[in-house]
Amino acid sequence: MSSVRGCGKKNSLVLQVVAPQCLVLQKVSSESGSAEKNLLVVTVATKETDGFRRFLRSAKHFNYSVKVLGQGLKWEGGDYMSAPGGGQKVRLLKAALDQMKDEDQIILFIDSYDVIFASDPRELLKKFKQAKHKVVFSSESLIWPDRHLEDKHPHVREGNRFLGSGGFMGFLPNIKEMISNWTGADSDSDQLFFTRIYTDPAKRKSINITLDSKCRLFQNLHGALDEVVLKFEDGRVRARNVLYDTLPVIVHGNGPTKINYLGNYIPNIWTFEGGCSVCDENLRPLEALQHPLVMVGVFIQQPTPFVTVFFERLLQLQYPKNRLKLFIYNQEAHHKHHVDAFLRDHGNLYENIKNIEPEEEMDAPSARNLLFELCRRDEGCDYVFSLDVEVVLKNDKTLKILIEQNLPMIAPMITRSGRLWSNFWGALSADGYYARSEDYVDIVQERRVGVWNVPYVSSVFLVGGSLLRSDLSDPELFSSDVLDPDMAFCHHVRRKVCDGATRQSLGSGVFMFVTNMHTFGRILSTENYQTTRLHNDLWQIFENPVDWQERYIHQNYTLIMKDKLIEMPCPDVYWFPLFTNVACDHLVEEMEHHGKWSGGGNVDKRIQGGYENVPTIDIHMNQISFDKEWRKLLMEYVAPITEKMYPGYYTQALFDLAFVVRYKPDEQPSLRPHHDASTFTINIALNQVGLDYQGGGCRFLRYNCSVTAPRKGWALMHPGRLTHYHEGLPTTAGVRYIAVSFVDP
Repeated sequence: MSSVRGCGKKNSLVLQVVAPQCLVLQKVSSESGSAEKNLLVVTVATKETDGFRRFLRSAKHFNYSVKVLGQGLKWEGGDYMSAPGGGQKVRLLKAALDQMKDEDQIILFIDSYDVIFASDPRELLKKFKQAKHKVVFSSESLIWPDRHLEDKHPHVREGNRFLGSGGFMGFLPNIKEMISNWTGADSDSDQLFFTRIYTDPAKRKSINITLDSKCRLFQNLHGALDEVVLKFEDGRVRARNVLYDTLPVIVHGNGPTKINYLGNYIPNIWTFEGGCSVCDENLRPLEALQHPLVMVGVFIQQPTPFVTVFFERLLQLQYPKNRLKLFIYNQEAHHKHHVDAFLRDHGNLYENIKNIEPEEEMDAPSARNLLFELCRRDEGCDYVFSLDVEVVLKNDKTLKILIEQNLPMIAPMITRSGRLWSNFWGALSADGYYARSEDYVDIVQERRVGVWNVPYVSSVFLVGGSLLRSDLSDPELFSSDVLDPDMAFCHHVRRKVCDGATRQSLGSGVFMFVTNMHTFGRILSTENYQTTRLHNDLWQIFENPVDWQERYIHQNYTLIMKDKLIEMPCPDVYWFPLFTNVACDHLVEEMEHHGKWSGGGNVDKRIQGGYENVPTIDIHMNQISFDKEWRKLLMEYVAPITEKMYPGYYTQALFDLAFVVRYKPDEQPSLRPHHDASTFTINIALNQVGLDYQGGGCRFLRYNCSVTAPRKGWALMHPGRLTHYHEGLPTTAGVRYIAVSFVDP
């Protein structure tokens, strides 16, 4: 959840500049007890990051008094991700404590970029008192950075054995004594410094140090991924350590952990009672502003179905085209004509266009890096909207919604129909790959709705131009020798902070968000997409059934039962909308592209027995390998109508024959009276009488009833044997096409 939108509204906030490198945040209210007044939270933060703002928000929620050291200074404490460091923190702390004289002062020294408070000072001080020591350090199950010191750590009866330097608290005199001998460099290891003090029995006793081994005060998440879950209770959220059954007051996301996930809830960011408490803060309504300039990046990296529909939706985005610059990267020659057609018909609507074609042989990471670089160079570029071609963006307000969220980087949640796949990860494994968070399914299925801080997004997202020119200024964000471009990008974003600070990974980088507060769309499956046919999308009824239906099934089909759209032009002959015009056109064009029309004679080796009593000029569905798809069509869209109109009959949608017939005046204009070899027959008009041909139709002789103006895309359904003796009426001009199925022979 977005926990960086300001610092909330619960208590008054006092921010006082004490020195260029030191800030004091929030004086404790007069209602607090004397012990709480003596508690001071001290942290080091050289740069105001998303993680730091989240830390301050949680501190303010519980009315902690916070002193921030190092503001505006250059970080010289090293990079914890590659080597130990952090000595600068100890130096700054030592200098700050030298100015303090109150021996009753209790100091809580913690990191901030990846830390959140889960409870108030009263509970923290109570648990500190129960520890019965003057200084209490957080604990970890893993030793770092020197494994040779493992044997020197005292054994504990239960809990973690090793010290964690990311959080400790104690009385001012004891902490002063503990750090009085610090003479190290800023890049030296604070963790090693404190570990050596703790593992020295004499110093441990003199200073009176212990560890919070059962995570009652501090919860370090590194090495404890499976130990911590959320606890929802009375409109409040806590982190619970299930191993020790404790409720830690401070949660520290050191290492590649799930602090961002927990920060979506703790302390009251999202609850079951109130939902998201911060999602509407700091919104940026576009109505009051000139629309920001957005560079839209479209990426086509593999053969993808429904590309024509993708560009139709891109055109329908509700955003001024003169405030959009288009960047199109197409790696797939099969889609070149789709891109060319879109740019030819609509390219002049956009502010600017850059089109990278397959023959340029630019790889995907380079193309994505180039998009960002173009925005960096253009001072007018406010945002980049990156959009992969397999994204089905159903919400035409998507871009507007994302911009109004006013976040540095945000993605709309999209999912794959019928699956739990989405374009975000809820958590990371210890090695930095996918892990499912405990809330992932609820978010994907929209049982929890909000704006969520996540460690990975892909396929479609918005990123601020100012962010690309500052914290994300690295020109190679998508490049990696071992990771795919999307993983490399998110890896860099999670860890990217210019002039960073303390021991952070997830919490120290730029926050990525995903929103499911609106329904945005879905993503296509591309795994089995073939490009060997004229209209390959016709074959997508199995892989992408929702998109296939939207493209090829008549828009009124779903209203057939509700609005009684089924007509009966002749006795027991039912007429209903089934195909779109596109479906009709694609099927006809596919048959003509195949071109192997039968000769219309009685001898036909394609059918069992090799003889056809009433031959037509046709192409069978199995000749174009469309028979499985056709049966799926019959089962999904025809069988429900059959069972409704013919009560008590349940079809299996089996067929001996399914084919497209062509009628031409100079070829085969009509068909003599006959019965069909079927329980019932489906006859779908594939083009329009009066526009594409003259004449035609179907006459049922027993009832002296004719359908002479068949509607394009509408299906006639009638019994095949015994009762419905019928004939095909002459086509007098043009070419008439129909799709016929003999069902349940």
